[in-house]
Amino acid sequence: MNKLSAYDVIRNPVVTEKSTMASEYNQVVFDVSIDASKPEIKAAVEQLFSVKVKAVNTIVRKGKVKRFRGKLGVRNDVKKAVVTLVDGQSIDISTGL
Repeated sequence: MNKLSAYDVIRNPVVTEKSTMASEYNQVVFDVSIDASKPEIKAAVEQLFSVKVKAVNTIVRKGKVKRFRGKLGVRNDVKKAVVTLVDGQSIDISTGL
């Protein structure tokens, strides 16, 4: 996997209170491409951050139905990946790439 396709798989880190609490257990949360598979996510994280990945869990959050000036619209679906790192490994998402 080249570096550009790794950036297509990993969109951005998720920085919430819940994802910050997960960092105590060597877990990092990312928004990923909706069609990315677990092996692709694992390879992209290992390549971009030079860490060893233990497991990848994924969640698809369905888009909400919203109204704007009386018109119905639907937000896009979002896929999140909870990446568990091997003990001793860490990712500092505040520094960027």
